[in-house]
Amino acid sequence: MDVLSDVVAVTRTGRCRSAYVRWHAPWRQEFASVPGSAGFQVVLQGSCWLLPPETEPVQLGAGDVVFLPHGRGHTLADSPETPVTVPACSPADHQLSSVYASDSVDWSGDDGAVTVVLCGAYQLDLSRTHPLLLTLPDLIHLPAQAGRHPELSSAVELLAAEVENPRLGTDAAVPALLDALLLYILRIWFNGRSSLGNTTGWAAALNDPPTAAALHAIHRDPASPWTVAKLAAEAGLSRAPFARRFALLIGQPPFGYLTWWRMTTAARLLRTSDAPLRSIAAQVGYTSEFAFANAFKRTHGTAPGTYRRRS
Repeated sequence: MDVLSDVVAVTRTGRCRSAYVRWHAPWRQEFASVPGSAGFQVVLQGSCWLLPPETEPVQLGAGDVVFLPHGRGHTLADSPETPVTVPACSPADHQLSSVYASDSVDWSGDDGAVTVVLCGAYQLDLSRTHPLLLTLPDLIHLPAQAGRHPELSSAVELLAAEVENPRLGTDAAVPALLDALLLYILRIWFNGRSSLGNTTGWAAALNDPPTAAALHAIHRDPASPWTVAKLAAEAGLSRAPFARRFALLIGQPPFGYLTWWRMTTAARLLRTSDAPLRSIAAQVGYTSEFAFANAFKRTHGTAPGTYRRRS
């Protein structure tokens, strides 16, 4: 797998939660902060305003995508002037933790303008959050602009079609499209950061051919007996320049990241499989089960067997 796909696979847990909501103006909906999740809002029809708690209101139109990678609270409304006293829907109808893809809420209040939004959240495992995700801002807004992000626009159109007109297979199609939406959002964000000339951080690392080559090698085969020299060869650089370049962009030396990724992969295998410890140790590059157990305990603070039982 490539780095971005791996990051999402490791951090995501459970099923995406989503709701198809139709509002009639005037309306105002507050979304509470939800640690351990990444929220999203996709405007499918009409327009509305995003009211972040600490920044200026942002007007949203059909096709706009808002992503909140750290689960921060926010408010949507038909207008910034709509008072808090105007309800949007009853809390029981709109708890995202209890609704699934293709569920819908129609709040028919007054006969004002209609806004349709697909809102929801991806559940994240905070114990395995990849440093790439930690670098994201609290709010990412991707406006709908004709021809600028065709893959994102296509995902939004397909989602709208499935949730507006559920058919055979919709319950399988919507979660898959939500996963694609998440990857497109992250891809667009990191590509955009790189185009702005960022010289450090994950945005720069993913778009720096030598560093990206080493990262892909690690993620492609974490069990390989990597050394800094071998990773430098993958990057097409000599050892010392590669090590400096990698540490500058990633924030830790190559072998430090390799070990962290191996232990993160091991934790996932312990949680999701019944493979014996000997097999998991081999899959993350350890020929000795004892050496693997010591490395795992240094990283996670507990022995592999105990971690599996607790999980």
